[in-house]
Amino acid sequence: MSDHVLPSVSAIIATRGRATLVRAIDGVLGQTYDGPVTCVVVFDGSAPLDLSDVSVRDGRSLVVLQNTRASGLAGARNAGTEAAEGDLLAFCDDDDVWWPTKIRKQVDTLQRRQAQVAVTGVRIVVDDHETDRVPHETVTREQLLHARSTAVHPSSLLVTREAFEAIGPIDEAIPGSYGEDYEWLLRAASRGAIVAVPEPLVTVHWGGSLFADRWQTIADAIAYLTAKHPALLDDGANAARLHGRVAFAHAAMGHRRVATRWAWRSIRRRPIEPRPYLALAVASGCVRASTIQRRANRVGRGV
Repeated sequence: MSDHVLPSVSAIIATRGRATLVRAIDGVLGQTYDGPVTCVVVFDGSAPLDLSDVSVRDGRSLVVLQNTRASGLAGARNAGTEAAEGDLLAFCDDDDVWWPTKIRKQVDTLQRRQAQVAVTGVRIVVDDHETDRVPHETVTREQLLHARSTAVHPSSLLVTREAFEAIGPIDEAIPGSYGEDYEWLLRAASRGAIVAVPEPLVTVHWGGSLFADRWQTIADAIAYLTAKHPALLDDGANAARLHGRVAFAHAAMGHRRVATRWAWRSIRRRPIEPRPYLALAVASGCVRASTIQRRANRVGRGV
């Protein structure tokens, strides 16, 4: 990227037409960045909405298309990247909002640090609670293998087209597209460290998550991820976290014996990991899975 000519940015929003979509589009088109910005909206599993009322100023453009790849978030994002023409590619969930200075600060960081992939911090909003999650200025593969940080969120991702093509598309085979961003980040970080703007520049709205009640999908996706990236289980803390999450998913589905088995796997790897104990509490009927998930979300964390 040149220090003198600002690169063009294509931001992909995959959607099923949620009411929050226009808010997300406005955040993309309202950037203070002086370079050209295109918002590519990909409708997945629903007919495109009429977005003719969206305000588009000079230097900004809006493209609307239908997902022509595999149904789901991963396929929709890949369809967006295929249609995008920007030098830089970015993603935003359809219920999240970019802050006005996001792209400007990220491009400055990419150029200053001569990097190809950048993220920012996020502000997680659940009901009336706000929690800031800010990544380290450098995010390495080792850090990602140790823990899937909520601070590294797909709605903050910015990547050069060249790097995206080298890393490869988002994996459409992951069950339910659960963790597709994490899997892509692992591949991205294997090519070099990811840089970050260490401040929240995206508002992430939690609540009514696509995966809130899709426990079997979560368990299947974790099995897929660990098979594709066995190194995820080399780190005891991360293995315990993943096993604990599988245990919790099975407990939420009422699979008491399976949940107990996975919980003990987690405890053996790291006895202080909280998820297996939460799974055992759910499996025993002491508390509902939805109650634990809701409380975790209110402090900006997932189960």
